[in-house]
Amino acid sequence: MPYVDGFVIPVPRAKREAYRKVAEQAAPIFKEHGALKVVECWGDDIPPGKVTSFPLAVKCTDEETVVFSWIVWPSKAARDAGNAKAMADPRMQIGPDGMPFDGKRLIMGGFEVMLES
Repeated sequence: MPYVDGFVIPVPRAKREAYRKVAEQAAPIFKEHGALKVVECWGDDIPPGKVTSFPLAVKCTDEETVVFSWIVWPSKAARDAGNAKAMADPRMQIGPDGMPFDGKRLIMGGFEVMLES
């Protein structure tokens, strides 16, 4: 059964292009190391919420939006092995400007697929 890594990331709107470049750099590396699919989605219609919401979860500021992304792997074992290889891959080193978001507010997790339709 497939396994999915999911991410919710606050990204400054002014850094959209920088984020896209980092994502374009990383996606083929994950795929080379076993990922089936990498999806990056730029927040467009994200209600702020009063109790819970994507923006509240990552403490989004007015200058940021939420990126929702996921990586599909063939299995958890493939993810564990592929993720370790991708993180050790020298091509994953980010340039001198660093990541275009605050990594302390990134939410991530691994998920077993229980239904795929």
